[in-house]
Amino acid sequence: MNKVRTQKVATVDAVKERVDSTSTAVVTEYRGLTVAEISSLRKELKKADAEYKVLKNTLVRRAIEGTPSEPLGAFLEGPTAIAWVKGDVSAVAKILRDFSKTTPTLVLKGGVLDGKTLSANDLKALADLPSREVLLAQLAGLLASPMRQMAGLLKAVPQNFAYGLSALIDSKGGPQAAPAPVADEATETPAGVADAAEAASETEAAPVASEAEETAPEASADTDTVEEAAEAPEGEPAE
Repeated sequence: MNKVRTQKVATVDAVKERVDSTSTAVVTEYRGLTVAEISSLRKELKKADAEYKVLKNTLVRRAIEGTPSEPLGAFLEGPTAIAWVKGDVSAVAKILRDFSKTTPTLVLKGGVLDGKTLSANDLKALADLPSREVLLAQLAGLLASPMRQMAGLLKAVPQNFAYGLSALIDSKGGPQAAPAPVADEATETPAGVADAAEAASETEAAPVASEAEETAPEASADTDTVEEAAEAPEGEPAE
């Protein structure tokens, strides 16, 4: 009696460890499967990082109570074997589906994915999805394609701009020299006007100088007459 109880406790603890390591599992009914078939299926699932175990429903219910895997309780009826999934759940669902096609005694009942219940139809839909590696490769391709297009556009923009600028310059007749600065009429006098003004100034100054020279002797003569009158003796008429 104690030995049976110990085995049950050990089974419950083992299930709790699996529940702690993963929150994804698939419940199957293995009624009619031979030991050899179960062993073969277990090997295939191991390749997809899943552990396939035949367990008693009452012990599984006790182990999953209060955990994210508790929804599995709805499928724990009849001879039950559970695939505890640590890898790609779609790959596990595909292995189980393909195996059930060749061995109809294997029935997919349902499962749980991160605390959400999966029906039998959900498992079939997951089985039709590409593998995780294929999906990642497709996603990487989708992300890389816009980046390549963007790189091409960024490379083409400077080239197209240069071509467009060159065409615009050519359409305007090519580069043109800057116009010479216009002299300010208010501050600068043309050379010809300056020469004419200087000549006129000299012409007007010349007659004035001549008149001054002609007037100077007359003033000198008058001065000499006065001086002679002052030096003449009294009684003699001045000349």
